[in-house]
Amino acid sequence: MADAQRPSLAVEERPEIGSRSSRRLRRAGWIPGIVYGVGSDPVAFKVGERDLRIALQNPSAVLDLTVGGGRTLPVIVKDQQRHPVRDEVVHVDLLQVNLNETIQSTVLVELEGAEDAPGVTEGGVLEQVTRELNIEALPTDIPETIVVDVAQMEAAETLPLSVVVAPEGVSFLDDPDETVIATITIPTQVELPEEVEEETAIVGEEAVVTDVPATGEGQPSGGAPTQGEAGQGRGTSTP
Repeated sequence: MADAQRPSLAVEERPEIGSRSSRRLRRAGWIPGIVYGVGSDPVAFKVGERDLRIALQNPSAVLDLTVGGGRTLPVIVKDQQRHPVRDEVVHVDLLQVNLNETIQSTVLVELEGAEDAPGVTEGGVLEQVTRELNIEALPTDIPETIVVDVAQMEAAETLPLSVVVAPEGVSFLDDPDETVIATITIPTQVELPEEVEEETAIVGEEAVVTDVPATGEGQPSGGAPTQGEAGQGRGTSTP
């Protein structure tokens, strides 16, 4: 039975299968899809690109689906395939659900209050470690996102799932102690001690000093030989 609070989506059965047929459908403004849980076999369908976009923008996790004018089926989005560049939906998988039975699903994690966290205002860097969580809930209780408040996080603090309160009707399936939602790290800066900096400066100054003799003094070591030295070097004798 349809619910006025849930978005509805009307689709048409799709006899065409294969990647070539799917490309033709997309060029014509259709999005190919498939719904599981209707009888024994999945049902392939096509839906208008605009109709699908509007339905997916609704925060409700459950859609009321009608295939080819048939009865209304409560479904959830099982998977979306998106274009790698344009980020547009190119294929969608739906799953029929029983509204009175809990199901397992994944939900995105959203952080709020990051700009107010003491660890961030002191110069720390906030990192979101976990971006989605595995949950169990009735289809109608599945939230659009799990919102986690990080406004109280201090520098060098780690926020585990164990301190996050699950929405009403929702159970977390991930390990509460091993699953880290976010951390705040302090950037490390390597600073030389003052003594080392001073020694480096002195060595640098001495390195540029050149021992050049003043005018009139002898040739520096390794210079050209004097006339006397040149004569002695040839081994000549005085008659």
